[in-house]
Amino acid sequence: MKTSLTQKQIGGRIFDLRKMKGLSQEELADRIKISRSSLVQIELGNRSVDVLELQQFAMVLGFSLDEFMSVEFSANEIVDSSTKLKSKKHTERISVPTLQVKKFKNVLLYILERCAGKPNVGETVLFKLLYFSDFNYYELYEEHLTGAKYRKLPFGPVPQKLDSIIEQMMKAGTIQRIKTEYFDKIQTRYIPLVKADLTEMKASEKEVIDKVIEQFSDWSATSISNYSHKDMPWLASKEGGDINYELAFYREAPYSVRNYGNESEEL
Repeated sequence: MKTSLTQKQIGGRIFDLRKMKGLSQEELADRIKISRSSLVQIELGNRSVDVLELQQFAMVLGFSLDEFMSVEFSANEIVDSSTKLKSKKHTERISVPTLQVKKFKNVLLYILERCAGKPNVGETVLFKLLYFSDFNYYELYEEHLTGAKYRKLPFGPVPQKLDSIIEQMMKAGTIQRIKTEYFDKIQTRYIPLVKADLTEMKASEKEVIDKVIEQFSDWSATSISNYSHKDMPWLASKEGGDINYELAFYREAPYSVRNYGNESEEL
């Protein structure tokens, strides 16, 4: 039985099939010959899909128009078992962050090397610098920087397992925790005792971190917290829950670090 679908339903079905196929937005947009920004708008239900485009989606994602328009539509049934297995491995690589402890420690050390001397950089600012480094890198490259998971807490995104990592680093003598007074408040800060191992970072990773530091390291804790609370990954996540990296692809200005608007329609 066929049904009349809204733009939002069409976008949702394309999103489900893309994820089941293990394709990134960049990969699918390239195959359909549209810009990634257009695909983002389609998946969000903000842009219509004409018949020719839908036929292209059908060819790439492997569905018939009858199946797609059916009220009994199921992405699981359309994708065969062998594709599912391949998709699962690929999707886990893209979507499920796996903490790289050594990388995280070096990113933390590098940020502290650059910023620990600034009186405003206490825990709150430090956590946001880590957050924007991780999510900006994922938006740009569709790969995880440190693989840290972040939780939506009242004062902003906070890396999970951070306390245990900091304890390890303090015991190893690589950082020191201090308490300082800043504007009549006691602030927790961290001082690096060793240099970061830059061989653990790719040039693209260091570039993203440097840009985050340049943009945010002079902000007050209140300013950067308020800013992070308007970022799409934060807004769309449940209070106390994990913040989904995939939501970085739905950022708009000034949060997006990719200039989607200037991508051409023909790739």
